Amino acid sequence: MTNNSLVLVSGANGHLGNNLVRFLIKKGFRVRATVRNMEHAVCFKDLDCEVVQADITDKASFLTALQGVETFYAVGAAFKLWAKDPVKEIYEVNMIGTRNTIEAAAEAGVKRIVYVSSIAALDYTHLPTKESLGYNPDRRNMYYNSKNDGEKLAFQLAKKLGIELVSVLPGAMIGKEAFLPLNVSYGVLKLILNRQIPMDTKITLNWVDVQDVAEGCYLAAKKGRSGERYILANEKCMTITDTTKLAQQLYPELDLKIPGSVPKFMLYAIAGWMEFYAKLSGKPPVLTTKEIAMFSGLQQDFDISKSREELGFNPKNPEQAVKEALAYLMEHRNLV
Repeated sequence: MTNNSLVLVSGANGHLGNNLVRFLIKKGFRVRATVRNMEHAVCFKDLDCEVVQADITDKASFLTALQGVETFYAVGAAFKLWAKDPVKEIYEVNMIGTRNTIEAAAEAGVKRIVYVSSIAALDYTHLPTKESLGYNPDRRNMYYNSKNDGEKLAFQLAKKLGIELVSVLPGAMIGKEAFLPLNVSYGVLKLILNRQIPMDTKITLNWVDVQDVAEGCYLAAKKGRSGERYILANEKCMTITDTTKLAQQLYPELDLKIPGSVPKFMLYAIAGWMEFYAKLSGKPPVLTTKEIAMFSGLQQDFDISKSREELGFNPKNPEQAVKEALAYLMEHRNLV
């Protein structure tokens, strides 16, 4: 992979995609960025890159977009934890998108793919969690299912089609540059600043700076071994309550309250009401019963030694990532 070669980033108007485009431009690559809707191309107005329309559910659009590309960063996916029809809107989109884009890349003569998976595709039953433990056995969430099954499919297709593929598994990405609509992870910080998390859910998140993940994707393309998985996250997670405490210390003028602890049955009741309202309004609930069942009290410690040693991945610690992300949101109040 030479620095003047053409690379393509799918889902380039998303949080990771746009930061990855910016990183690769600075590295001297010729960058082609795909968006599903050209109305979302405003975030590229000051960037020296080619922007084209392509949809992961439309193989032909990617076959065109991938012509002449040496390295393909497969970032584009449906990234949401809730939908009215999660099988159709999340699982099927991501599975079809994986098949379409990898087949198109092979047909277009792409040499290498960096497939963006997620820490959702890791087995948390043993700590610290690491790549070699396999896949997440919890099948209760369609986004998680799509990342587990999508990554398996990606490796199968790459082997069958004879194309190099490296998978990266990011944590909860925050940090600049960010654009509306905010991603799921950043949405949690927004809820904290807007005092919309009234109770302690005992849910933890693996905060990681999006620019560190962007660099990790590049390092995976440059140094990653084909057929291997690399965690792009921090070793330790933070609870949402501890994140709120940090925000309270940094911004006392916001008068943030530390979420109080409530019995789990009350969390289920509150989440159930939020889900009922979401079905009526069509807006995602702040909390779901599945999230309580899957994540409340779940320990998520990671062994990132493989990424450190083989890629040179060295993320800033979660507290620093949160501090910088909160400062960015406070500076860009339109995002909050």
